[in-house]
Amino acid sequence: MSAVRNTEAAGGDPAAADLLVHGGTVLTVDAGGTVLADGAVAVRNGEIVAVGAAAGLRAAYRAAEEIDATGCLVLPGLVNTHTHLAMTLLRGHADDLDLQGFLGRVVPRENALLSPEAVTAGLRLAIAESVRGGVTTALDMYWFHEAAERTARDAGWRLLSGPTFMDVPGPPDRMPYGNRMAWARGHLDGRVPSPGTRPVVFAHSAYTLDTAQLTDIAALAREHGALLHLHAAENANEVATVRERHGKRAVELLESLGLLGPDTLLAHAVELTDTEIAALAATGTGVAHCPVSNLKLGSGIAPVPELLRQGVRVGLGTDGAVSSNSLDMVGALGLAALVHKAGGDPTAVGAEQAVRMATIEGARALGLGGQLGSLEVGKRADLAVLDLGGTHLAPRHDPWSTLAYSARAGDVRDTVVDGRVLMRGRRLTTLDEAAAAAEAEALVRAV
Repeated sequence: MSAVRNTEAAGGDPAAADLLVHGGTVLTVDAGGTVLADGAVAVRNGEIVAVGAAAGLRAAYRAAEEIDATGCLVLPGLVNTHTHLAMTLLRGHADDLDLQGFLGRVVPRENALLSPEAVTAGLRLAIAESVRGGVTTALDMYWFHEAAERTARDAGWRLLSGPTFMDVPGPPDRMPYGNRMAWARGHLDGRVPSPGTRPVVFAHSAYTLDTAQLTDIAALAREHGALLHLHAAENANEVATVRERHGKRAVELLESLGLLGPDTLLAHAVELTDTEIAALAATGTGVAHCPVSNLKLGSGIAPVPELLRQGVRVGLGTDGAVSSNSLDMVGALGLAALVHKAGGDPTAVGAEQAVRMATIEGARALGLGGQLGSLEVGKRADLAVLDLGGTHLAPRHDPWSTLAYSARAGDVRDTVVDGRVLMRGRRLTTLDEAAAAAEAEALVRAV
């Protein structure tokens, strides 16, 4: 990446831009790891049109809106590759349990609580928390996705969601499994494409679906060019349950059914054999690594260093705010850089790799690496400005290390999605977060 990427403002009058972010250290997260000490990003129509030295871009562009990032780190918006956003409503409801105990506590409460209105309230709270932490994109598996999508659209936030399949008695949406395929196809057929997104189909897991259902769901996803997202190999008990039901381990089963591939993303992938890791690599299947929830539920530590060594695309996720208690992606990337060192290798996952998993590798895991995840010309203008003024960040020797080992979600000062400033100076511009918190609190207390 050159010092200035700009194809139309090399001379003459300044070109028009909608937004110019200038004066900070720009961590592009491009292939070469370019860092601009006094850099700038120019945006027009939701797209990055130039990245380069601040002085050059300030001369080259006349922007309708500016963000002075002096004393800050400018980075790509964080990409949450696995979450259940409206579970903010259940935060603190099921702590200190393993996965199976957690599900036993949460599912009945979901059945009583959830509705389109409840999901809307939970989403507003989740978006406010995410924007405050510099998260600009999330892959959200949950019920009443139409309400979630409307809420995210109203807030100007990038959400990837879609129909969820889970064959269990009395699901929160009260839709019998037999009706789901027609409903999902109708949603996918009527979906209006937009930059920086893609259709998604969610098959909850191999322990809640039979092989015929899994095969049909995968065929639906492929028919629509959709990402297929599943929980898989989350802990040893889950693997045993899948083996008891299907006669194969979770990833082994998915491979036998032809469900692995570059348009499949597995959440967790903790309990993997060497053969299964090789299968993920050979098929181009992605993994959403959720270190916080995996530790909190006692599920274990995913073999991320080996996945990376074999070339598997690994993004980061928070999981839901009931299993991780927060949607803090800065914290998740910091933990991802630390937890894998427990085996004795301090280089197992380094600072730069952890930042990449939270940005460009997460975008690649979603199949959107050409549009999101780095600050490069032609990509969507999703970015965060992180205030470097805190004493816990001084002195600053390396921006990758600062972000991975020292920064906190609360250091994020400004968040931009598709060129729209959703938080400026730590004030949200499209959501009333106090009202969102009060609405969620009242809703939970009433049920």
